[in-house]
Amino acid sequence: MRGEGASDPLIVALGGGHGLYASLSALRQLSENLTAIVTVADDGGSSGRLRDELRVPPPGDLRMALSALCEDTDWGHMWRDVLQHRFVTDGPLDGHSLGNLLIAGLWNRTGDVVEGLDWVARLLRAHGTVLPLAAEPLEISASVDVDGETVTVRGQVAVATAPGRISRLWLRPETPRVPPETLAAIREADLVALGPGSWYSSVLPHFLVRPVADELVAAGPRCVLSLNIAHLDDETEGTERIDDVRALQTVAPDFVPAVVIVDEGHADDPGLAALVEDWGATLVVERLLQEGTLDRHDADRFASAYRRAAVILKRG
Repeated sequence: MRGEGASDPLIVALGGGHGLYASLSALRQLSENLTAIVTVADDGGSSGRLRDELRVPPPGDLRMALSALCEDTDWGHMWRDVLQHRFVTDGPLDGHSLGNLLIAGLWNRTGDVVEGLDWVARLLRAHGTVLPLAAEPLEISASVDVDGETVTVRGQVAVATAPGRISRLWLRPETPRVPPETLAAIREADLVALGPGSWYSSVLPHFLVRPVADELVAAGPRCVLSLNIAHLDDETEGTERIDDVRALQTVAPDFVPAVVIVDEGHADDPGLAALVEDWGATLVVERLLQEGTLDRHDADRFASAYRRAAVILKRG
């Protein structure tokens, strides 16, 4: 799994959407030897339409990860912006991202999800590799407690926007096809970065795919878990970051990361520091919030937190 930049540590980041984009943007400052492993459960917007029509994994979060790894040149920035371009029309192209169409076209041409992503990475001259969590689309479902009743919601969009508290999470198919490259990347990584992101629809699903979960449990001493910085979002409204940790412990009771990164705005959340210590992890507190925003990471500060985490990993 080591190519150009092989002297750099091999870093693997797992997640999806804007959370993974944030972690990759920060981790680029630590290494050029990066691999992103992306959740493939999105069923909304352009990705959802292509998923339904072509029976392919939703390409949107994969596109976001590829864009985060583009070469830092005019060439890389131009093709990143082209990939991110979204059509606004009165016809069937409305809302589609050009990058989603390109990725879907390459999958149709090559017949292989990983090979298609590699071709896009070459176009971007990407500093790293993007791999899917599974080689087929996943459907995420959840049991949600609402006003004393438990209801079932299906699909990533529904899970991400469901009112109430999520009490159970599962995937279909239960045993999806996982590319061997995905498992090898986690196994060989010097640092595994998990989170931030939509907790129940982008972070926890990795632990619902058994072969991936097994690799993550084994990689625990090399894992850095980043908690979210926003105080409120649809998925976790009414909960705190300690609840996110408990949800992860419920889904993956054998998983223990080496380091947990938390924004200074949550450092004093009641019980969080004690829970992380009892878990056997080291808490790293950093000012991560980008000035003038409510939920965006400052890439430089996030990179600083990862550097501190990397030092802790080296100490063992």
